[in-house]
Amino acid sequence: MKLGIVGLPNVGKSTLFNAITQAGAESANYPFCTIEPNVGIVAVPDERLNVLAEMYHPQKVTHAVIEFVDIAGLVKGASRGEGLGNKFLSHIRQVDAIVHVVRCFDDSNIIHVEGSVDPVRDVETINLELIFADLEMVEKRLDKTRKLMKSGEKKYKIEVEFLEKLKEVLEAGKPARSLALSDEEEELAKEIDLLTFKPVLYAANVGEDDFAGGIENNEYVKILEELAESEGSEVMPISAKIEEDISALEPEEKQEYLDELGINESGLDRLVKKSYKLLGLISYLTAGEPEVRAWTITAGTKAPQAAGKIHTDFEKGFIRAEVVRFQDLIHCGTYAAAREKGLVRSEGKEYVMCDGDVVLFRFNV
Repeated sequence: MKLGIVGLPNVGKSTLFNAITQAGAESANYPFCTIEPNVGIVAVPDERLNVLAEMYHPQKVTHAVIEFVDIAGLVKGASRGEGLGNKFLSHIRQVDAIVHVVRCFDDSNIIHVEGSVDPVRDVETINLELIFADLEMVEKRLDKTRKLMKSGEKKYKIEVEFLEKLKEVLEAGKPARSLALSDEEEELAKEIDLLTFKPVLYAANVGEDDFAGGIENNEYVKILEELAESEGSEVMPISAKIEEDISALEPEEKQEYLDELGINESGLDRLVKKSYKLLGLISYLTAGEPEVRAWTITAGTKAPQAAGKIHTDFEKGFIRAEVVRFQDLIHCGTYAAAREKGLVRSEGKEYVMCDGDVVLFRFNV
């Protein structure tokens, strides 16, 4: 799963991305590898793996991962190919969700590209470029589908109605995700793959003093939260500068620094967890002496498809899944004790996996 980090110049996008890179490179717990200068893979923090590792003493522990892409090239007119516009749009099409970094701090030493700090204007600048690109795509598809509608097939009439509704929303300067959809329209939306349908997490880049003084006092964040709520998105306050400082510290110093700021966990950890949730992902766990591992699946995945994440043979020859809740396993102390208490369940092909399920798949090929 890929997340694209976007933002205007001088909002802290590169600082945040570099902090993520640095933090991951130096942390054994959350390994990060750079595939190319603007792409990196970072592990999803999951304390449950550490607890299972203490129980099983495995040879290795493997976290679920998310890929971050630092998407550059946005200027006004990107939808018309200005600047690195075409490259920007092609990169953003390849990601599953967007982390939009928005400047929410004042600093006369860091000049804003527009000359002043205004979160709503900044969001609209990027949104409009994506909306223009989507509008062009919708209009082309609408022309094509109207011609096909002459065949009399009902599905084309439904699609035309949906596209006209979409066009109206986009022309009003609103992203497609602000539109309430029926199940049938959801399927059509996936097929069309519009940029403004992608889920967005707004990373409100605040000043260092905001964490000490209280985020709730930051007016820029309040304004951004109102905008996000109107389109069904979320806002996460983060300080790129603090993350940059943290990334250079040793683990013990890092915790001391966070304690001084009154923060429980770093912005990186919160960002990765929020991103995982944004993508509608959950993790099931496998545990044994060879390896303790978190496996990424989409919420709603059934047991055979989850088993297929480990190996296709597991899905083809699926017999059953032996499942115990993580909390039950920890409470009992061992898998055998959990089984004795009747907490290890045998689940079939229709079982919908839950986050934190500790699973042993039985299969026959």
